[in-house]
Amino acid sequence: MPTTQQLQDFTQQVRRDILRMVHAVNSGHPGGSLGCAEFFTCLYQEVMEYSTDFTMDGINEDVFFLSNGHISPVYYSVLAHSGFFPVSELATFRHIDSRLQGHPTTHEGLPGIRIASGSLGQGLSVALGAAQAKKLNKDSKLVYSLHGDGELQEGQNWEAIMYAYAKKVDNIIATIDVNGKQIDGATDEVLPMGSLKAKFEAFGWEVLEVKKGNDIEAILSGLKTAKSMTGKGKPVCILLYTEMGNGVDFMMHTHAWHGKAPNDAQLESALAQNPATLGDY
Repeated sequence: MPTTQQLQDFTQQVRRDILRMVHAVNSGHPGGSLGCAEFFTCLYQEVMEYSTDFTMDGINEDVFFLSNGHISPVYYSVLAHSGFFPVSELATFRHIDSRLQGHPTTHEGLPGIRIASGSLGQGLSVALGAAQAKKLNKDSKLVYSLHGDGELQEGQNWEAIMYAYAKKVDNIIATIDVNGKQIDGATDEVLPMGSLKAKFEAFGWEVLEVKKGNDIEAILSGLKTAKSMTGKGKPVCILLYTEMGNGVDFMMHTHAWHGKAPNDAQLESALAQNPATLGDY
């Protein structure tokens, strides 16, 4: 198992990748990607049980679905550094005919990607289908998914949340990135969601909160606790409280970097705050 320092070093390199990828094409979504860098690192470097010999069905391995697909930069970086495809391919992000489109797609056959995502609100429905398939196949491995808090303003989520409890889909861990921000501002200003914990519990889910959502040890503890709660008749939700733009001082505490690329000077400043650890592509 990697040490906490190794996971932190991995995360730091992921942040560099995110910044460089988005800057190179002057488009993309750095804010949420940076905020979830620690989560993806923990998930793929320690928690999930998977093979890099990728198959779409994911039989006898844990599988992950990214619902808020606009944070693809962090997903691509972690997949590459975890061995799914060459790290050098990150340089093709958002290029025409690249396998690394702005939102994940499946038609180009990028290892690690099982659904096209970006149309918000659909990922949980797909993840639940995969979880039920595992049950039918007597596959004991788990399904993990990630969703934005603003994304929960989409009604389809709540149909899926209701369905999961009704059908006792207890082999799924759905994580909500609670950063309180979305493209147009604070979630509480765009469409207040109230207490997500109370809502999920009212729909029959087991809920745990990770208040330090950018802390490696807190995330690992939360994920491992969530794993221990599976298989007991209820779906499991993690409310992960993160900071959008985490690790780059001028991108934090604002929604402005939801979908905005840094200029040359800003990139230099951001990279200086995150020195290379694994080597740039």
